[in-house]
Amino acid sequence: MKDATFRQIKVFEAVARHLNYSRAAEELRMSQPGASIHVKQLEAHAGLPLFEQLGKRIYLTPAGRDLLHYSRAIIQQLKEADEALAALKGVSGGRLSIAVISAGDYFFPGLLAEFCRRHEDVTVQLTVNNREEIVHQLGENTTDPAVLLRPPANPDVIAEAFAPQPHVIIAAPGHGLARKRRIPLQALANEAFIVREQGSDTRLAMEEFLAECRVKFNVTMEIGSTETIKQAVIAGMGISFLSAHTIGTELELGRLSVLDVEGFPVMRKWHIVHRKNKRLPPVAVAFKEFLLQEGAALIERLVGRAMPKRKLRS
Repeated sequence: MKDATFRQIKVFEAVARHLNYSRAAEELRMSQPGASIHVKQLEAHAGLPLFEQLGKRIYLTPAGRDLLHYSRAIIQQLKEADEALAALKGVSGGRLSIAVISAGDYFFPGLLAEFCRRHEDVTVQLTVNNREEIVHQLGENTTDPAVLLRPPANPDVIAEAFAPQPHVIIAAPGHGLARKRRIPLQALANEAFIVREQGSDTRLAMEEFLAECRVKFNVTMEIGSTETIKQAVIAGMGISFLSAHTIGTELELGRLSVLDVEGFPVMRKWHIVHRKNKRLPPVAVAFKEFLLQEGAALIERLVGRAMPKRKLRS
């Protein structure tokens, strides 16, 4: 193994984590054949197969499981060395590694841009994924802070709220309920709902609200993309429960309407989350303070179209 490269180890770890070459290649921004070549080269160094294929799925071999343990240790050691060197540089010149759920797509790049304008030579590694994957990243220590609506219920995690997040019911402008006012929640029971996938923060917020109200929605379609849900609603396939932060452009263009439903908007909070014992590099500490002090005002400015205020829930 003395001739193995760090790149080969990093590619192997990603493939082992996803058990999928395509997803690993996408994460590492490389081609699937390239990922496969790196793993084959590492297998040649190891002198043992690291994966086996059964049907269409791949699995770690015993050698692969052993090597995964050491690979993660190597990656973590180099990451800590990088953080120690970054600490010597301070904020300017530091590297910010951060993960955010997909609902943050619509404002988070703007927050990062404003932060980087204030701090010279900061580089950013941004991961956008669903809640389940980001919670996994926190557990595996592969991100510094993360931004979530619902922090994990874990005593080893610190979560601090920095901004409100309104959720609304959206429909096509021509929908029969679009011009009605003070629509009872029960009136939506027979509507076709297009919703985010199980495990997403948006879906969890919806299900928590429905449980409190003892109401059920008629879910006809689950989609793992907010953009695709919006297009389906615009096409008249149903209505949806989404973050108000994700629909500003469509509202301005008149392609979507927010239904005036009693009890809405449903308000939750954005949280900055990290492991309690995590030694955050100075750039991550500075970004956390930036969010806590200015995040709410900047998000409101970036997404526009202020929503009615209601009591926030942690």
